[in-house]
Amino acid sequence: MTAQFFAPVASPQHARTAFADRHIGPGPADRDRMLAAIGYSGAEALIDAAVPAAIRTSRPLDLPPALSEPAALARLRELASRNTVLTSMIGLGYHGTTVPGVILRNVLENPGWYTAYTPYQPEISQGRLEALLNFQTVVADLTGLPVANASMLDEGTAAAEAMALAHRASRRKDPGTFLVDADALPQTIEVVRTRAVPLGIEVVTADLSGGLPDGDFFGVLLQYPGASGAVRDLGPAIAQAHERGAKAVVAADLLALTLLRPPGESGADIAVGSSQRFGVPYGFGGPHAGYMAVGEGLQRQLPGRLVGVSVDADGALAYRLALQTREQHIRREKATSNICTAQVLLAVMASMYAVYHGPEGLAAIAQRAHRRAAEIAAGLRAAGVEVVHGSFFDTVLARVPGRAAEVVAAARERGVNLRPDGPDRVGIACDETTLPEHVTAVLEAFGAAPAGDAAEAIPDTLRRESPYLTHPVFHAHRSETAMLRYLRRLQDKDIALDRSMIPLGSCTMKLNATTEMEPVTWPEFADIHPFAPVDQAAGHLELIGELEDALAEITGYAKVSVQPNAGSQGELAGLLAIRGYHASRGEEHRDVCLIPSSAHGTNAASAVMAGMRVVVVRCDEGGNVALDDLHAKIEAHGERLAAIMVTYPSTHGVFEETITEVCAAVHAAGGQVYVDGANLNALVGLARPGEFGSDVSHLNLHKTFCIPHGGGGPGVGPVGVRAHLAPFLPNHPLRGDSGATSGASPLDGGGRGLEDGPDSGVGPISAAPWGSAGILPISWAYIAMMGPDGLRAATEGAIIGANYLAARLAPHYPILYTGRDGLVAHECIADLRKITKETGITAEDVAKRLIDYGFHAPTLSFPVAGTLMIEPTESEDLAELDRFCDAMIEIRREIRRVADGGYDREDNPLKNAPHTAACLVSDDWKHAYTREEAAYPVPSVREGKYWPPVRRIDQAYGDRNLVCSCPPPEAFED
Repeated sequence: MTAQFFAPVASPQHARTAFADRHIGPGPADRDRMLAAIGYSGAEALIDAAVPAAIRTSRPLDLPPALSEPAALARLRELASRNTVLTSMIGLGYHGTTVPGVILRNVLENPGWYTAYTPYQPEISQGRLEALLNFQTVVADLTGLPVANASMLDEGTAAAEAMALAHRASRRKDPGTFLVDADALPQTIEVVRTRAVPLGIEVVTADLSGGLPDGDFFGVLLQYPGASGAVRDLGPAIAQAHERGAKAVVAADLLALTLLRPPGESGADIAVGSSQRFGVPYGFGGPHAGYMAVGEGLQRQLPGRLVGVSVDADGALAYRLALQTREQHIRREKATSNICTAQVLLAVMASMYAVYHGPEGLAAIAQRAHRRAAEIAAGLRAAGVEVVHGSFFDTVLARVPGRAAEVVAAARERGVNLRPDGPDRVGIACDETTLPEHVTAVLEAFGAAPAGDAAEAIPDTLRRESPYLTHPVFHAHRSETAMLRYLRRLQDKDIALDRSMIPLGSCTMKLNATTEMEPVTWPEFADIHPFAPVDQAAGHLELIGELEDALAEITGYAKVSVQPNAGSQGELAGLLAIRGYHASRGEEHRDVCLIPSSAHGTNAASAVMAGMRVVVVRCDEGGNVALDDLHAKIEAHGERLAAIMVTYPSTHGVFEETITEVCAAVHAAGGQVYVDGANLNALVGLARPGEFGSDVSHLNLHKTFCIPHGGGGPGVGPVGVRAHLAPFLPNHPLRGDSGATSGASPLDGGGRGLEDGPDSGVGPISAAPWGSAGILPISWAYIAMMGPDGLRAATEGAIIGANYLAARLAPHYPILYTGRDGLVAHECIADLRKITKETGITAEDVAKRLIDYGFHAPTLSFPVAGTLMIEPTESEDLAELDRFCDAMIEIRREIRRVADGGYDREDNPLKNAPHTAACLVSDDWKHAYTREEAAYPVPSVREGKYWPPVRRIDQAYGDRNLVCSCPPPEAFED
């Protein structure tokens, strides 16, 4: 393969560039110390022992030498300059918005927010949990429905999840039919169709403006306002749906709902949509926080995460993920959704946008956008141009027989992108950024002129009368000073990667370098509409093409698509590719997916979403796939075998020696091999899944390739495939070939695009053609600055770090699974089950006690209950690794004091952890151990002590008392 990535390339540098030296924590001397502790004289000797020869690649990475940080930024500036930022008035669910500077600088560009992890440990996540609770309140208030979740991946996937929820609530045993309004967003319609096919659900699209057609439907999807801009009363259609026993889903524009009657007041059961226009840039399609809200009786079936209110050990108010084990993917093959992430960082931005502007400010923004649209409509009518809809919010649809392309071209000459809707109609969408000069430019493109005062186009009967955002938080932070301090106060409550190591196994919380992050907010990348003409996004497309090619080279696959905007969606895309491949060969009957018992829950859930039947393969005592059971399952299901999903290295943190035998056995039976790319950071530069037997993988860019977790999202989950699966990668109705980063948009040539997509492909997985394109510069920069030698060195560093931790901790905590010579891969599992049996101290107690030491806990009770899965990553230096090991060893000493009677079994620093400042200064200190033992267990904690804002949270209380709106006013009394 000839390397063509990242050109032009700087002069070759020494093997480990300055950036790689800064990314990889331990220097040469520290690495030698770590290797000595493991028992090896050099990195190559350790790698040879740990990584099976059967999977090792025979060729080095064919990537250009590393770029320096200035050179990488210069190249990115060059790519950015190839994009043309016009004023986009295209609409279709994406709108111009102004990101308040205080939010841009202090959330989006702030590592205290973007390097945080999913709030599974709520005591050290109170800040982001409150922000997400604010988001839920915004959504619930504006939609008029009582319960909203903490964000979805985007509007299209939210609608698909609503379809599944409506089907589940109908209790039908047959797949049934889902009715979709023809005026729904075209990308939403197609994402719904993609998701419906493997489930056997029939999707019927019809014009619902005059009511529902005849037929039996379990659910109906309505758009409000419609994609065409039309605003109509949804009440009659919803009433008809209910008369037939169907659930009504409304895809609603949140900003419009500040002026329009909310869906809940019209009887909607479910509302979905996007919060993008609440201060989140276009980003060429993402990431943006979708949303879902539901009516009474549906809240416990709501997919995704739900933040609620509980109490801590002192009875103080505290936030947590409500019904945490209800996250659908945890239910594995019984799951009804495979969602394992959210868009937390973007949901935080949207919530803070609402906090900053308040209800009056949001209404003023909405009214201004509506006024601009009304001015355009008035000018068009005055010039004799037909305006199709008399009632609209911010989008005007004009009829210009045979002139659509001409008008669009004329507007483009004036710096404005409009939307052609076939040859005879043009859509014009106004937003927060629309100025009077844009109105004039648009009218000139039609041969019209401003017409003075314009009548409002929202019917009085549909005007909102109910209040919203009445909670004090939406009224207390109007000045930038107040907003700045609110954001800082929330940030200080949390532990993110900017504060300490986050040793989460399976999650790879490593450095998200500032240089990688910097281009994300450049206007040339951030301010491009996803459906802008492709010649205006040349830089984006070149960057995406280079990244896809680099990922293909790293993984050994023929083709990569970056469209899936989460790891779970990458899994689904890969399985749909397998499904499509079998169908193309006349083998639709192949529907069995083998999954090892150790696999992450999304594997089984994704298989179910792809219409497959899950058959579990057991693991042996060493944590490896049991070959005898594998062969037995293949024998039993051979004719129906579609695929096997394996994680490599395994979910247990070891390099399984038999992976090539597993792949060969499945292939021999006619199945395909899916290797989950969650642990790819243990393979880059050493092995390629596409070479050692895998047919398809998803890759977690938010793990191996440095896109930050953002408190639980954004993520990106590209899918890579061998050549025979390439025709079945995701495509998109509004882009000719989004998988190949080329092809004209139907929006350029006058077609709406639903019939003009490529013949191949399974349909869109995400709402935007290239998914969360706005954050792809991060991974591009990481690969470009690391270069082939740096990427391999990072992998070696991850393996060295994990084995060093295992070697230091093994005398104190048994390491559950190891491979050859007692080695692990990039993570290790500390087994506390025997300790718990002997002392009563649980893995959760250790996790909470680590907070007192200033650490986020490792992954708790996954993949084995009663254990801690620890991953150091390559970017943590030796001092931090030792600080963590010292904390774990000191905690083991505390456990021994419990065992020998030095601490009471119930009243000890572990059972009572974490300790807040409030409980330590209380006059009511009745514990047998000292306050100093509680707060400063080791001297190093005194430097930069982290004080948890709450004590241990009562999980059961929170599940019994499901509260998911803003914290009560008492929380703000201080």
